[in-house]
This record gives sequence, C-alpha cells and structure tokens, in this order.
Amino acid sequence: MTLFDSPDFEGHEGVHAFYDEKTGLKSIIAVHSTARGPAAGGCRMWDYASADAALTDALRLSRGMSYKNAMADLDFGGGKAVIIGDARSQKTPELFEAFGRAVDSLGGKYWTAEDVGVSPADLTATRRTTRYVAGLEGHAAASGDPSPVTAEGVFRGVRLCVQRAMNRDLQGVKVAIQGVGHVGAYLAEKLHAAGAKLVIADVNQQALNEVAAKTGAEIVPVDAIFDVEADVFAPCALGGAISTATLPRLKVKVIAGGANNQLADGTIGQAVFERGILYAPDYVINGGGIINVAAEIRALEAGGSFDPAWVATKLDRLAQTLGEVLDHSLTDKRPANLVADEIARARIAAARG
Repeated sequence: MTLFDSPDFEGHEGVHAFYDEKTGLKSIIAVHSTARGPAAGGCRMWDYASADAALTDALRLSRGMSYKNAMADLDFGGGKAVIIGDARSQKTPELFEAFGRAVDSLGGKYWTAEDVGVSPADLTATRRTTRYVAGLEGHAAASGDPSPVTAEGVFRGVRLCVQRAMNRDLQGVKVAIQGVGHVGAYLAEKLHAAGAKLVIADVNQQALNEVAAKTGAEIVPVDAIFDVEADVFAPCALGGAISTATLPRLKVKVIAGGANNQLADGTIGQAVFERGILYAPDYVINGGGIINVAAEIRALEAGGSFDPAWVATKLDRLAQTLGEVLDHSLTDKRPANLVADEIARARIAAARG
C-alpha cells in the first residue's frame, strides 16, 4: 500500500522523512493543512514497532491537529512530528539539534512543540537550530508547559459532559482515568478538588503513587481500567483506547479525556453513540494546550509578550464549541465525532476560499 492509498492520508500537503546518520535521527513530519496558517503541533518520540506505524501516527496526529486548531478557532493549520526511538535511552542534545534542522528546512510551514516522550529540555536543543519551536521558557513570549492548560480544558469538558449526561456537578462522580502523565495528573488534581472520586491506571508506578497520594485515587492494573464501574472514562494515555474490544467493557455514561485519537477507527464513534454514551471529541476537549502554544507563537512572531488573557478567552470559547457539538449531536441524532469532523472540515475549507 502506498502513502496515498493509506486510510489515514487525507489530502496532506506534505509528508517529510528525515534521517541523520551521525545522530541516528529518524523522523517524520506530516503537514496536513496550512489553509488557516502555518501548521502547528507537537513532536512525539516513541519506540514504534515499524516505520509504517510511525507514519500512521504522524498522519493521524497531524490531521487531528488541523481539526483541533480549527475547532479552537486558531489561525494555524495542522502538523505533527514523530521521532522513532526510545525516549528513555536514545535521547541526545545532538539528535534534537538534528531534528531542529529538519524543522527549519520546511521554512516556517511547521511549528513544533512538546508531546509524548519530548520535554522542554529536548526542545531547548532543537531551538539552537531553528526558531520554529514553541513551549519553552525564559523569554517574554514563553508559554511554558502546555499540560496544565490542556488539563484545564479537559476538566471543563468533563464537567460539561457530566452536566449534560447526568444533570449534576462533579461532587461524588466517579472518574476512571487511563494515564496519569502530565495532563492526566493535572486533570486528576482538578477533579479531586471538585469532589470527584478517582480510579487511575498507568504503566508508570511512580506517577500512580504520586497522584494517589495527592487525590486519594484508587489504583488498578492497566487493563482493568476498562472494567471499572464509573460514571466517566477519561482516556489520557496514547490513542486508540476506545475499540471494538474495549468499548463493550466500559460501564460509563461519559467518555471525556485528554488523549489524542481516542477512537481506534472511524466506526467506533457510531458504536459509542448507539450505546448511549456521551462522547467529547478528543480534538475539541483537549485543545487547551495548543491554545497556549499558539499564544506563544503569536507573541514570537509579533515580537511581543505572552498574553494569558487571550488564552483565557480562547479556553472559554473552546468549552462553548464543545457544547455546540454536543447539542448538534443530540439534535441530529448523530455521533459527536462526526459532527465535530464536519464543523472542522468546513472551517478549513472556508479558509482555503
């Protein structure tokens, strides 16, 4: 199967492969759309099973970023970078400098930031070889770690979904969180403060212990999170959590979390809808982080300072957009993911003119 035959290829403007023999860099940068502005999206470092798996991830994630930026009403298109490698053992400053040269070769069509397996320290090395990096600290335009803002947006989305599905606030609501990395941990703290009861799972035992100590969360094995009797399932790990295998195991009224590409494939949204579960489309609910990053890029391009008030306004509007998607889903009797896809595509098409 060629790239253009892939089910995950959706009119991508460019798919770029980079290899640097000296540092061992193997990277794919996928630019889905620049109709609304330069493509913006993070860089993920993961020990993919194959180059095909890395390509699929880059295609899906970059398309998701186009939709996410459109739904967050940002003047950016969608792009994503993946680096093939073990983030625990194969990182070097030189590798991220080589990645920076790859980003720079695209001439500003793509702005990178952190994602799974990549830290601000890594991107500091990337910044030495390209200016098209956001999510750093130490300058007037800096936005810092986007994870808390992502978590704030997801928290607001969970609260909205619980209100819609159960007509109540979060006090006493049971939430099963899959993944307590940066976003999941911040989300857990916010939910705990709002009175929710938490059940958590993650491959990182230390992260689990830290979150449990702060929130009183119950810890369950990684696979058991799908079987928890809860009100909300919050996927905050890698993509594909909701599949034909896992969906029948869920005993929840709401699926709302911070992970990207939560649905394993395009048919799962219909199955979720038919089971009567309210689903918050991932690229709508988790848009807080890219809003934060977008504020930094705007400030860098203008030579100004980071504007937290602009971020707050966009975050408020994001919650309203999620509400509109859920309203349309209910009125039209169609899955929320399909409603969101149509709105996002229409916004991108309108930008093309």
